[in-house]
Amino acid sequence: MLTATYTLVTLAVEQTRIRVGLQSLRQMLHAYYVNQGALSAAQVEHATDTMHKLHDACHWRKSDKFLVPAVKRATRLADDLLAELDALSVQSGDALAVSGAFGGPIDDGEQVDAFCAVVDSFCTAWLTRLDREEQALYPLARAAVTGEAWFALANQLLAHDAYLQEQRSDPAPVMPRRQAWRSRPEPARPGTRLTTLH
Repeated sequence: MLTATYTLVTLAVEQTRIRVGLQSLRQMLHAYYVNQGALSAAQVEHATDTMHKLHDACHWRKSDKFLVPAVKRATRLADDLLAELDALSVQSGDALAVSGAFGGPIDDGEQVDAFCAVVDSFCTAWLTRLDREEQALYPLARAAVTGEAWFALANQLLAHDAYLQEQRSDPAPVMPRRQAWRSRPEPARPGTRLTTLH
């Protein structure tokens, strides 16, 4: 089961990166937003942009793209757990949608509290989902997914990583060749006669 271990470790590393992003957003929220009488438009925009980036990153995780479909194919015992995970994703999506309604500055303390509650519920939903995946989905996958399926999963992860690496390392644009330096003759000035020596 080395292939299963490799796959789950790879997924756990990805989970850790996302967890750090969510915890950073929550720390920023409690340090600079909570208990404020007002929020600037830049603060609101920064928080909602961060939520969008995290939401996208969560939806493009390898767990969602590769592990969840493999578990669905392997067993029906995961149906309730997968429904719970989907509900948490819907909850985070709802919080993201509500946060978009707070466009612009927030001048009222109660509205600031409401905005902070929405951002916090977004973080809570995703952090809960990540915990449930690690505590319930991974052990269930280890038991239900067969050896050949783990091998296929590992290949998918490697191919996905190779594709992402290729996208990141696009070749630099080709610079046009420079002409060799040649001194240019100075243009004749009006009223000046040029003479040539033979």
